[in-house]
Amino acid sequence: MAQAVEDWYKQMPIITRSYVTAAVVTTIGCSLDIISPSNLYLNPRLVMKNYEFWRLVTNFLYFRKMDLDFMFHMFFLARYCKLLEENSFRGRTADFFYMLLFGATVLTSIVIVGGNIPYLSESFAKIIFLSNSLTFMMVYVWSKQNPFIHMSFLGIFTFTAAYLPWVLLGFSVLVGASAWVDLLGMTAGHAYYFLEDVYPRMTGRRPLQTPGFIKSMFADEAVVVARPVNIRFAPPPAEELHQD
Repeated sequence: MAQAVEDWYKQMPIITRSYVTAAVVTTIGCSLDIISPSNLYLNPRLVMKNYEFWRLVTNFLYFRKMDLDFMFHMFFLARYCKLLEENSFRGRTADFFYMLLFGATVLTSIVIVGGNIPYLSESFAKIIFLSNSLTFMMVYVWSKQNPFIHMSFLGIFTFTAAYLPWVLLGFSVLVGASAWVDLLGMTAGHAYYFLEDVYPRMTGRRPLQTPGFIKSMFADEAVVVARPVNIRFAPPPAEELHQD
C-alpha cells in the first residue's frame, strides 16, 4: 500500500506535486500547532502596511483542519490539477503555472475589491483563505475543456463534465457550506477560459500569453509522438533520393 502511494506521488507532474505537497505540509503544520493559521490568512491591511507579502501565497496553501472535508478537497486538487497539467498543458508547464498565477491574482483582487463594497464587505471579509476557490477554478477550467465526458455523482445520477461545477455548487449549498467560495472559483475559471479560449477565437489575439521570465523558469520538454509500429511509410520521391 505504501509503495503504491509512493509511486502515485512520484508520477505526479511537477506543479501538481509541488502544490499538493505544500498544501499537505502547511495543513499538517497548522494541525500540530507548528504553524499558526493567523500568520497565513489573507489580510490586505497587513500585506500593504506591514509588508507581509507571504500572505498572498500562504492563503492558497491552507485547507483548514485535517478532516473528511480536507481529504475531499485534496482529492479534487490532486485529480484536476494533475489532469490539466498532464493533458491540456502537457509540455507547457510554464503556461500551467501562469494559469494558476492568473487565477490566484483574480481571486485575490475580487476579495480585496469586494471587501470595500458596501453590503458585500461583510461577506468578503469572511473569506480569508482562497485554497478551495483556486481548486474550484481548476475544476471549472477542466470541465470547460472536457465538456462531453460522462460523469456520475455518488452513483445517483449521471451528467456531462460541463455541468460538474454546478453540481458541486449545488452540493455545497445542500451541506450548508458557503457558496461564495465556489462562485469565486467559477468566476476566476471563467475569466481564464474566456481570455484563453473564447476571446482568441473571436479576435485572433491572445491576451494571456505567458511572460518570457516565467517560461525561463521551466524547462519544458517537447511532446514527442512515437512513430507507430508495423506501418509502412511510402518511400521519398525519386528526385529526393538523387539530390546532391
